[in-house]
Amino acid sequence: MAAPFEFGLDTFGDVTVAEGGSPVAPAQVLRDVVDEAVLADQVGIDAFGVGEHHRRDFAISAPEVMLAAIAGRTQRLLLGSAVTVLSTDDPVRVFQRFSTLNAVSKGRAEVILGRGSFTESYPLFGYDLSRYNELFEDKLSLFVELLKHDRVTWNGSTRSGLSDSVISPAIESGTLRTWIGVGGSPQSVVRAARYGLPLTLAIIGGNPARFRPFVDLYFQALEQFGHTALPVAVHSPGHVATTDAEAREELWPHHQAMMTRIGAERGWPPITREQFEHAAGPDGALYVGSPETVATKVVNTVRLLGLSRFNLKYSAGTLRHSALMKSIELIGTKVAPRVREMMQ
Repeated sequence: MAAPFEFGLDTFGDVTVAEGGSPVAPAQVLRDVVDEAVLADQVGIDAFGVGEHHRRDFAISAPEVMLAAIAGRTQRLLLGSAVTVLSTDDPVRVFQRFSTLNAVSKGRAEVILGRGSFTESYPLFGYDLSRYNELFEDKLSLFVELLKHDRVTWNGSTRSGLSDSVISPAIESGTLRTWIGVGGSPQSVVRAARYGLPLTLAIIGGNPARFRPFVDLYFQALEQFGHTALPVAVHSPGHVATTDAEAREELWPHHQAMMTRIGAERGWPPITREQFEHAAGPDGALYVGSPETVATKVVNTVRLLGLSRFNLKYSAGTLRHSALMKSIELIGTKVAPRVREMMQ
């Protein structure tokens, strides 16, 4: 019997603005994220993910601490990262932190491991960016061993080896649910399959249909490596309001500022309203509109890619906390139930 479809929400703790337009202090943003997660739990969202970044425009740099705070005020939500940058962390410490979270949340912890979409953590923590691929591959191989055993022997190239080392605390029951986050690299898709880990695709631009070959590759690779079928999830941005027009007008200036700022760092031209409208349309990767519009678009993506979970990044740059709370309420009470209804 197939596992039930899950609807999740993600945030990076985007630094928002107050009603008057001034930036909200990062400390208050973190407190707001906790309140947003509590609301998500109350309105029936299945999973809540927080990203790891080390920039001024995103407040969350310690996902496990945030998730522990959320665990104490929620009952049902699966609590995970979106993503944990394993390349610039220690796999043993990452495992221990999420194992601890799993204990205090009574089994609700999960982790998405990835290389991240930004590179600030490399110089910040003293890692050589030229070893980008080696760091992730080596540390992932250790993390997978930690998932299998509470006594680990391992040798690699980026940190000292382990010899029958005791890893504590162990997962109380079963294993720690671990996903691999992928931005669109075939090699990364195959790596997830090789290790037998569920796949999360970050679709933040273009037509989601272009990711179907990656899903096919993943399932082909799983079979070749002798693994059974595993869940596939998507992470994409969006915003929900009462009407399509309201949602787009609310989101546009904040989305424009965020994408233009990040684009300037990467040599991209400023985003235009025409590009925004296309991304918000049926063939784009921006899930913005009324509950019915967003639910329909989510279902189309779920069916197209054969997903087990859809994670909507509901925060969008400086978009106000009040607008995020209203969006979460609509997602939980209208979008997610409508998606589940159409999926039957």
